[in-house]
Amino acid sequence: MRPTQASLSVNQVEEGLRIPAGVNELEAFRRWSHSRQFPRRGRIDYLQGDIEIDMSPEDLFTHGTAKAAIGAGLHSLIVPPGRGLVFIDRARLVSVAAGLSVEPDVVVVLRESLAAGRVRMVSSAKARAGRYVEMEGAPDLVVEVISDSSVSKDRKRLPRLYAQAGIPELWLVDARRPVQSFEIWSLGSAGFERMPPDASNPGAWTASPLLGRCFSLLRHEAQEPHFIYHELKSRSSQG
Repeated sequence: MRPTQASLSVNQVEEGLRIPAGVNELEAFRRWSHSRQFPRRGRIDYLQGDIEIDMSPEDLFTHGTAKAAIGAGLHSLIVPPGRGLVFIDRARLVSVAAGLSVEPDVVVVLRESLAAGRVRMVSSAKARAGRYVEMEGAPDLVVEVISDSSVSKDRKRLPRLYAQAGIPELWLVDARRPVQSFEIWSLGSAGFERMPPDASNPGAWTASPLLGRCFSLLRHEAQEPHFIYHELKSRSSQG
């Protein structure tokens, strides 16, 4: 049954933010997200009739630096050799199949997925050549860095919806604790299945079936209590 009105989940709403009537449907939300009235800051997601709004400021060291290191590492692996595209922040992903419109922290789209039509770029209503406002379909890899305001969404709701969208791989990173968590989840017949870390060095390396490599997210303490993520390391999955 389709919802009759949008359900709002609001972590922190700034003064002046208004949700238009009738955005309980995905297509209506998409039109709003394309418009000049759509907020230019914060994260606003549409999750099967629910609108989740998070206006919390991004933590610089438990979110920002980790996201930057992951995005930079994936970019160096994917873009220069021509394997595909990497988007960091404010790249809107829409899945009609999953009833989803979100802005993940990092998105990877491989060239073969674009060629096969599994992902297509969507222009705004006032289309201009080469200008796009969202991607529709199932990108190959999505990364979410967990924050205090997004734990339930990142751990529970989004994995289920990303699986419904048919996204092959999901990375979840939690850098809020003294021992960080870097997880790679691969889509199976029953949803996402977590890839086990390297048994010879638990927590150091985890295999990515999609990219055919093992990854490790390295950080060092620059000055209490800050952490600097200086490298997303990768190696051949063969050893």
